[in-house]
Order: sequence, then C-alpha cells, then structure tokens
Amino acid sequence: MTVTTVLEAIWAFSAVGLIVLVLLHSPKGDEIGAIGGQAQLFSSTKSAETTLNRVTWALVVTFLGLTVVLSAGWLNR
Repeated sequence: MTVTTVLEAIWAFSAVGLIVLVLLHSPKGDEIGAIGGQAQLFSSTKSAETTLNRVTWALVVTFLGLTVVLSAGWLNR
C-alpha cells in the first residue's frame, strides 16, 4: 500500500462525505416568504448546524488539497 493509494482513498472518502453533508444542509434562503413580509427577523444558528458547517468546510479543504497534490504529480508512484 503506497502513500498515493492511501491519499486517493482519503480523497474518495472526502468526496462522498461532501456529497452527503451538502445534502444534509438546510436551505438558507427566505424564498417567497420574504416578499410577503413573513421573513424571520432573527434566525439563530443551532449547534448542530454549526458543527455541520465546520465538518463540511474541513472536508472541502481536505478534498481540494488532495486534488491539487494528486493531480500535480508531486508524489512518486
């Protein structure tokens, strides 16, 4: 098992994890409710949403970083 194989496995896991986490996010827009004045004036971010955002950003950084490293060919096969 080479370093490249391990990094490719982590890269694939982060890609699948990103897909799942993005689908779990709640919509942020007010949509049509904002036109009729039914928009919420104050919205509180819950702890679960904050944690979901942090994990999503960590996976984004991991995925993009590994994409650059693996595509640049900096690792020898």
